[in-house]
Amino acid sequence: MGTVIYSLSMSLDGFVETPSRSLDWVQVDEELHSFFNEQSRKVTTSLYGRRMYELMAGYWPTAPSDPDASPVEREFAEIWAQTPKVVFSSTLREVGWNSRLVRGDPVEEVRRLKADPAAVIDVGGPALAGTLIRAGLVDEYGVAVHPVVLGAGTPYLPALDQRLGLRLLETRNFASGVVFLRYAAETTTDAAAERTTGAATAEPDPS
Repeated sequence: MGTVIYSLSMSLDGFVETPSRSLDWVQVDEELHSFFNEQSRKVTTSLYGRRMYELMAGYWPTAPSDPDASPVEREFAEIWAQTPKVVFSSTLREVGWNSRLVRGDPVEEVRRLKADPAAVIDVGGPALAGTLIRAGLVDEYGVAVHPVVLGAGTPYLPALDQRLGLRLLETRNFASGVVFLRYAAETTTDAAAERTTGAATAEPDPS
C-alpha cells in the first residue's frame, strides 16, 4: 500500500488558521521553505478540496514570474506545477495545472490511489484530511509547530470517536523557532516507518 501524508503548519495550541482563515502568523523563512520543498519532491499525488485548491492555484502558477518571489518560492512553484493533483469538489466546473476533478467519494478515490505501493499522497487542508482520518486512511502526520498561540481557529485534527495512537518518527528544529514533528499512525499501514527504517514488514491496513 502507498502512504497518505497529512502535513501542515500549526500554532502551538493546535490551529492551522485563525477564525477569519488568516495565515499571516505562518512565518516561512528560506530554511523552512527549503525543507518544505524537499518534502514536496517526494509526493506523487496531492489531494485538495475546493478552497485549498483555489488558494494554491491563485498564486503558485504565476510565482515563477513574480519579481518578489524568492528562489525557494520559485522552486516550490515548479514542484507544485509538476505534481499530479486530485481536487474533490461538487461545485468547481473545471481545474487546471496538472489537476483532475473528482466529484465522487474521496474515501473510495484515495483507497484506489493508495493501492499503488509506490504512491506518496499528500493531503492538503484539514477538512479533507478529517474525512480521510476518520476512514483510517492517513498513515503519516507532519506538523510544523510555529511559536505562536492563536487562541481559536481551525484545528489541525478533527473530532474523533476513538483514540488515535501515533509513533514519533522524526523531529527537526529550525532557527526561526519552528519545530517539525512527524508521526506514524499505529492504526494504518506502517508505510511511513518503513520508508524511514527500511523495514520489510508492515502492520495490516484496516482500510
